[in-house]
Amino acid sequence: MGQDCYDKCDMISFSTKFKTEVATTMYKGIAFFDLDNTLYNEQTKVDPEVANAMKQLRTNNVLPVISTGRNIFEIPETLAQTEIDTVVSANGSYVVFEKQPLYKAVIKPQVVTDLMAFAKSMGESTTVMNHQGAAINFITDTTRDNYHFINSRLPPLDADKFVAENDICMMLLNTAGHDDDYLNKFNDELTFFRNTPFSMDVVIKNGSKRRGIEELISKAGLAGIPTYAFGDGNNDIPMLKYVDHPVAMGNGLDVVKDHAEYVTTANTDHGIVNGLKHYNLI
Repeated sequence: MGQDCYDKCDMISFSTKFKTEVATTMYKGIAFFDLDNTLYNEQTKVDPEVANAMKQLRTNNVLPVISTGRNIFEIPETLAQTEIDTVVSANGSYVVFEKQPLYKAVIKPQVVTDLMAFAKSMGESTTVMNHQGAAINFITDTTRDNYHFINSRLPPLDADKFVAENDICMMLLNTAGHDDDYLNKFNDELTFFRNTPFSMDVVIKNGSKRRGIEELISKAGLAGIPTYAFGDGNNDIPMLKYVDHPVAMGNGLDVVKDHAEYVTTANTDHGIVNGLKHYNLI
């Protein structure tokens, strides 16, 4: 799958003609997959059996969709290995359907700079992101701990320039605390997801995987098709509450399992394959 499409295409609105063409595609199901601790193993990789399951879904006329807090630029190997070309990325803030951009939610520039300044006042760094790349304003021990935890490289140290030249769809607060401080100050403008001990994901107010999925289904003409979702963390809860058949990973948080119709085995114990088999999708 080519990365060029995601990097070169600006966000567009689908035409009526395109929606009509898409609507004629008859899927018998749509399956949404979180990545970290769900589709990924402990090494942040896709196991061969999982990649094969994604291809088998297509053979069975089920549309596989990655639904992740990660951004498009972070997952080219995953897209290639799974042959998935429909993605709800950045916690629902950037959506593509069959390689075509569908929806982009942008955080207001002033809100971006205000949040960065507030975090800096507490000695905490901020990562700014869109589908093409990321940048960070400074590095702390918590920053290093976070990027080690998510098995990712530290982004370049040019956040101010990145913000000046790009739309920002998502931010990452590299913080081991202060959750209430951020929520109390920015609750009217932003949504926060605590997904690791060292960071919080930040998107527009009421942004979520659910919002991205709603945009996908509406704009791609996919209404009325049964939906399934697999997840493990806090940012998966809106998605699990929305789909017809929510599946929690065995390694997921207890609060996530509370929203599941079915709890499969852990991501390291054939959880994806077992869950798909439970619903006769593969």
